[in-house]
Amino acid sequence: MATSDGWYLIGPLIAVGLVGFLGAVFWRMGLQPVSPGSFGSRDDTAPDGLAIFGEWDDYGLLRPAAVTGEPEVADEIRRFLSDAGIRATTATRHDGRISVLVFAEQVEEARRLVATL
Repeated sequence: MATSDGWYLIGPLIAVGLVGFLGAVFWRMGLQPVSPGSFGSRDDTAPDGLAIFGEWDDYGLLRPAAVTGEPEVADEIRRFLSDAGIRATTATRHDGRISVLVFAEQVEEARRLVATL
C-alpha cells in the first residue's frame, strides 16, 4: 500500500472521532472539567450532573440515625442504641455536627428508638 493513497490516515481519524464522541457523551452526562481550586471548597449540596454519591456526607453502608451538635449527646445515643442491640458509631460532619451512624437496614428502628429519648 502506498502512502500516497491516504489509507494511513484512517486509524488516527477513527481514534480522534471516537475520543470526540466519548467526550460529547460524558459532557452530556454531566462530567465536566473542574478547576483545581474547587476540590477543597464544599457546600451543602452535591454537584449537579453525574455524581458518585448523592450528598457530601456519604458513609457507604451506614446511614445517620441522629445528628447533634454535642459529642456527649452523640455518645449517649450511641450507647443507648448499642444497649438496644443496634451497632452504632459516630462521625463528625463537615459542618462540625456529629452524626450517629447505623447500618441501612436498622436505620428506621434506630430513629424510632432515638425519638423516644
